[in-house]
Amino acid sequence: MQIQQIGPDFHISGQVHPENMRELAARGIKAIICNRPDNEEWGQPDFGTVKAAAAMVGIEARYVPITHGRVTPADHAAFAEALASLPKPVLGYCRSGARSASMYSNTSARAA
Repeated sequence: MQIQQIGPDFHISGQVHPENMRELAARGIKAIICNRPDNEEWGQPDFGTVKAAAAMVGIEARYVPITHGRVTPADHAAFAEALASLPKPVLGYCRSGARSASMYSNTSARAA
């Protein structure tokens, strides 16, 4: 799994899997934000499965699904609330990491 740090306490990656949780915990990740809708792609683990695996290693998980190309003001608000309330550092993930990076960038710009 490739993880990229794009903010002081924010990282991005592509799809995470339940078996990645121990590695994320070892890297110090305290929370994850899933920006990928369930059933976006065949074989993708659903958020409930990822959340349960995260909880087993002490990582909090939040579901803020972003439909590619259709980001709403409510999506931005939900992402900002998750980012503000979750313990740091946070990992945002989607299929490639691009939506999570965009959400973080837009949230940071709105806060400035």
